[in-house]
Amino acid sequence: MIPQLVTVRVRRSNGRRVRVYIPVVPVVLVLSPLLLLAVLGGVVACLIFRMSPGGALRGAGQVLWALPGTRFEMEQGRTALLASVR
Repeated sequence: MIPQLVTVRVRRSNGRRVRVYIPVVPVVLVLSPLLLLAVLGGVVACLIFRMSPGGALRGAGQVLWALPGTRFEMEQGRTALLASVR
């Protein structure tokens, strides 16, 4: 299943918490021209390094497929960041 929603929570150094919900599908639609350039760049990189573009695409698809349920936490000093993918 492709991720549908990314939730980012940030605790700022002053103790205030901010929560942002990012819907994945609209963001991908808006950024699709850049995504096309990134895919073309990836294909060129695969050809330069003599890798199979199909294998690289399959690997990227497997990483995206495994994202739902992932939590990423980072804390530095009094600032904390939590990103969860649903």
